[in-house]
Amino acid sequence: MVTMPASSESEHTAATASPLDSCTAVTPLEDHTLTERHRAFLSAATSDNTRQAYRSAIKHFLDWGGLLPADAAAVIRYLVHFADSLSPRTLALRLTALSQWHVYQGFTDPAAGATVRKTLTGIARTHGRPKKKAKALPIEDLELIVAALSSLGTLKAKRDNALLQVGFFGGFRRGELAGIAVEHLAWDAHGVVITLPRSKTDQTGEGIIKAIPYSEGPCCPATVLRGWLGAARVASGPVFRAITKWGVVGTDSLHPASVNAILADAAQLAKLDYVPELSSHSLRRGMATSAHRAGAEFRDIKKQGGWRHDGTVQGYIEEAEMFSANAAGSLLHSRTKPG
Repeated sequence: MVTMPASSESEHTAATASPLDSCTAVTPLEDHTLTERHRAFLSAATSDNTRQAYRSAIKHFLDWGGLLPADAAAVIRYLVHFADSLSPRTLALRLTALSQWHVYQGFTDPAAGATVRKTLTGIARTHGRPKKKAKALPIEDLELIVAALSSLGTLKAKRDNALLQVGFFGGFRRGELAGIAVEHLAWDAHGVVITLPRSKTDQTGEGIIKAIPYSEGPCCPATVLRGWLGAARVASGPVFRAITKWGVVGTDSLHPASVNAILADAAQLAKLDYVPELSSHSLRRGMATSAHRAGAEFRDIKKQGGWRHDGTVQGYIEEAEMFSANAAGSLLHSRTKPG
């Protein structure tokens, strides 16, 4: 059985062949330096989350009994074996991971054949089901959460209030939200500007800037953010941190997964009746749908959420207009009951 080594001989060869072929006089030390730098660049080309997902997929294939390198017959057996227990989307991801492993190790891709792809298509048609989506959190319900948290007055409530408001109005992904540092904040007479050095849609590190204005309404993320930083005495480093049951603020940033739990607890506190349908993505969806209903322009919604594709934003807009832009509704409203 072959596992995924950090640097196999084939990977080493592939990584060094191109840059070194053009060099006629390279010392062993220079050769090693070029190799290590090239490997670092290749690693940086893939996001940490994707790399982790691929490693998990390969481990699952090996734990099942698969061998690497694999052939098409083994991959088909693997797909058929898990067709009833894993979703077609999960199988597609694992198939991509297997494909990537073989390509970058210099082996023939067993997933490239038409039979393998047709098998996956057949599984999707047989077992496919709608993708489960997080329910959008409308601004009206966020205001209920904010009121409930504000009534507590605890340090944790101040953090959670700031976290959820910044996450909602900034359209942040949970990883981005957890990664915000004091050094990323710039205060302005109009609100706060948050500059992310890197995000899911900015893998080249050009930075993403999001401005969140002050507000006189029930929600004011800039104000509660200032309040949290002052109460927790956070002057540098991670903005959102863990708090012990004794009220001691930690030094490390929150784990991104904790955003889900914080939102669920706050929604339960506000007595919302759809807590199981909420996740951190509910904040982004809620911002997009609520902003559209409030009259925000398409381009502004897309920019605030950091979405790359127009289709994603259009989907949120259609969700917001489910009843207002509705053919059945137009027909129903055109008919009046007899006097």
